[in-house]
Amino acid sequence: MRILLAFALFVSFAAAQEPVRYTVRFPQPHTHYLEVNASVPAGKPSVELFMAVWTPGSYLVREYARSVEDFKAHDAQGRELAWEKTRKNRWKVQTAGAARVEVNYKVYAHEMSVQGNWVDAGFAMLNGAANFVTLVGAEKRPYEVKIELPPTWKKSISGMKNGADSNTWLAADFDELLDSPIYAGSAPIHEFEVDGKKHYLVNEGEGPMWDGPASARDVAKIVAEYSRQWGGLPYDKYVFFNMITESGGGLEHKNSTWMGASRWAYGNTQDAPENAPAGPRRPSRNGWLGLVSHEYFHLWNVKRLRPVELGPFDYENEVYTRSLWLAEGVTSYYGPLALRRAGLTTQAQALRAMAQTIGQLQNTAGRLVTPVESSSYNAWIGLYRPNENSSNTTISYYTKGAVVGLLLDAKIRKASNGAKSLDDALKLAFQRYSGARGYTPEQFRAVCNEVAGADLSSWFKNALETTEELDYKEMLEWYGLRFRGESQRGAGAPRILTGITTGAATPGRIVISGLRRGTPAYDAGFNVDDEILAVNGIRVRAEQWPARLDNYKSGDSVEVLIARREQLMTLKLPITADKPASWNLEVRPDATEEQKTRLKAWLHE
Repeated sequence: MRILLAFALFVSFAAAQEPVRYTVRFPQPHTHYLEVNASVPAGKPSVELFMAVWTPGSYLVREYARSVEDFKAHDAQGRELAWEKTRKNRWKVQTAGAARVEVNYKVYAHEMSVQGNWVDAGFAMLNGAANFVTLVGAEKRPYEVKIELPPTWKKSISGMKNGADSNTWLAADFDELLDSPIYAGSAPIHEFEVDGKKHYLVNEGEGPMWDGPASARDVAKIVAEYSRQWGGLPYDKYVFFNMITESGGGLEHKNSTWMGASRWAYGNTQDAPENAPAGPRRPSRNGWLGLVSHEYFHLWNVKRLRPVELGPFDYENEVYTRSLWLAEGVTSYYGPLALRRAGLTTQAQALRAMAQTIGQLQNTAGRLVTPVESSSYNAWIGLYRPNENSSNTTISYYTKGAVVGLLLDAKIRKASNGAKSLDDALKLAFQRYSGARGYTPEQFRAVCNEVAGADLSSWFKNALETTEELDYKEMLEWYGLRFRGESQRGAGAPRILTGITTGAATPGRIVISGLRRGTPAYDAGFNVDDEILAVNGIRVRAEQWPARLDNYKSGDSVEVLIARREQLMTLKLPITADKPASWNLEVRPDATEEQKTRLKAWLHE
């Protein structure tokens, strides 16, 4: 009996390990289609297949199945099998007793975003969630993907391990498959080593405006800095997919990241100096390096140290967490900090990056409406679906989370008299909760208390669960910093506060695209989509707005002629001087040597 039971368990285990295999082809890549053949184990009368509706790291249901067409099923002998669609992202196939089922389908791939999927005549950048169906309940099986390249393409590359040849990729389970994008094409690939580990920078679109070797050297400095901070690199290889396609954004993956960039973002010059004249500027080199830094930090924070709610992944339903302020926001805090620590930016540039985030937070009215933990929980209906009123009702967990990270780091340093920092809290949390475990909000707060040697509970509650204003005094005092006394007003910036934002999509016209709550125009009854035509009976043109209002003094009011749904009407707008608070950070002239030492310790100078 024991022998029979052991044999049955062996057979069951062996069957569980039988892989799902895919072959991906590009017969006409210029049409933006790829073709997928999926071979799945069956062994029962019917099997049900599903496709993910969202991709990890981007909290929005994206309905990838909408791009699937020409679905067919057959057995190993080519006999057609009956199938039906049972849900928006599920297909049920009758196996007719076949041991394996073959399904074929096409995927339309023409979305150049890091959550999307792309195929054209030159290359393909494939997101796993957008392309691969699997058996319901087979997420722990191994997976194999074979890429058949068009004749003019030279290679494929992925964060996964290679299989039988250089264009076959192996994933231990469905999570790894969906978390490992694949590039196919002929892009320059810059290879470098850090701590004996291989790294690859794939610069699709690299041309004379992009200095490829220099960009790889700078990326290597970022990798080395984070290796120092975390105490090593937890992978065999890592791939930076850099799509230089006039796109943007970034998305973290287990052993890789997909980033979008402009061809002008990495030339032979650094950022313009702070006092450069106003005017059109090309994208910032430090902006791109900041994106690299942010996405690479996710290697630890999110991909291995994650909120408990984010694993195991449920790819068919929304997954809610209160901890995106930490997963994304604290990552945003470390992005510019690591650039300074790696010697890629100056102290002034690092402080300017921090100040810009503080200013963004403090100038968003929604910070007084929605706590950052609630913003995290509402990510599925909030962050990726903004409207013209979003800034009045919520705050980005990226923005407030970054500022919370800045203040928490200073708080831990002060409580421990400089002996510990947020770096230490993250490493301790990584030791306890990385991998299959995950952390709860309460567990991460407890780790911070332990590292600081103090009870930070009331501070966490105020910062994360309420809309109380954050207090910057402790951070400023610890590092010997101050907010610059006067707001730095750019050339041509308006002196009059209206609360109106006008849309760039309507050249030559002054059309309101946003209204900030609690401002004169908001309270006067102006609406989004109103077109501003005249002030006090005199025509105002797009290039004259809002400078026309500078002709009036604070306390006056003007009559503004608008068109609302083609109907003309006049609204009274109070003239109110704009006195924006300054959030520009600088070192205090009277900073003590102790404060300067703390600042240097923070920035690793």
